[in-house]
Amino acid sequence: MPTSFNLRHAFIAVALSAAAALPAAPAAAQISLPPVPCVPGVTCPQPKPECAHADAVPAADNLATVRHATLCLLNAERVKHGLAKLHASRPLRGVALRYAKRMVADSFFDHVSPTGSTFVQRIAQSTYLQHANGYNLGENLAWGGGPLCTPKAIVNAWMNSPGHRANILDGAFRDIGIGVALGVPVAGSGPGATYVNEFGHRG
Repeated sequence: MPTSFNLRHAFIAVALSAAAALPAAPAAAQISLPPVPCVPGVTCPQPKPECAHADAVPAADNLATVRHATLCLLNAERVKHGLAKLHASRPLRGVALRYAKRMVADSFFDHVSPTGSTFVQRIAQSTYLQHANGYNLGENLAWGGGPLCTPKAIVNAWMNSPGHRANILDGAFRDIGIGVALGVPVAGSGPGATYVNEFGHRG
């Protein structure tokens, strides 16, 4: 059967700092009265974040929230570029989570596991490709410590890496599985989190 996959990525050891969002310009007044100045931090309207919990630091009780925030941020980038949103896939999520946990447990950071398995093989062992007439697959990896392990920091780092950005903005992909594991794959790096994205499209 015809197959294709994307392997356009590099490794990210730490995420880049998130850029501060500028507040939106006030709307034009509809009446002739002069506007009443607001008090910053008190009565001034606060800009709403693009995605809820984008600054959440992964913890044992919020991994589902972190995963949803990551998907929201990835889809926001796709929408900016006129692409369809990715749909969460349970089989791909299982593959991603197992691999994120394995990298932490076995202290390695690579698309090929110490036993030689590739992300294509790992996805093929799930139910995702059952009855598919073809497929397109890709994988992004990242880990970060402290404030560099939030969804926003990780997605910003991916978007500033050509290979990771290419996977995120690949219009052929329709599905995604996001795995977030507590801990980092490099010993002595302190607390943090490891992220795996499995991208896919079934023919």
